[in-house]
Amino acid sequence: MLRLMLFRHGKSDWNANTRGDRDRPLNARGERAAATMGLVLREMEEVPDLVVSSPAVRAETTAAIARISGGWAGRLEIAEELYGAGPGAAMAVAARCGKDAERLMLVGHEPTWSLLAQQITGGRVTVKTATVLAFDLNASTWANAGQAAGSLAFSIHPRMFNGEGWSLR
Repeated sequence: MLRLMLFRHGKSDWNANTRGDRDRPLNARGERAAATMGLVLREMEEVPDLVVSSPAVRAETTAAIARISGGWAGRLEIAEELYGAGPGAAMAVAARCGKDAERLMLVGHEPTWSLLAQQITGGRVTVKTATVLAFDLNASTWANAGQAAGSLAFSIHPRMFNGEGWSLR
């Protein structure tokens, strides 16, 4: 079974002096949240085999910080199609990039992640910043995962792990 992980970028800095939406960076809270999620996923033994991110600065930075803080060995790729993508385009990226990955993480934006979660499970979901949703898909390959149904394996948000000394073991 394939596991698709959707990671919404951390909180962005709306006060940053940037040329446009795509260049908006994370704020300090977004950076901390990305680091927390990297550690939490490592503790859960849910490290993705491959991370594919939107090229937006806030998404790519979220992915990079999570990988570094969690010590993830998998590659980070950038997919232009994930910026402004709909659910179908996101699943096309999964089909193109997933190949041998059992756990594939896509890092991107709302409302795409909520719409894709609804497509997979049939339920309504709103994905807050820095949330990771993981789905077990009823598909044997990423090439045929585009229309696959699935079930929510877990949903985690950094505020779940705010306390000192948290541990999942």
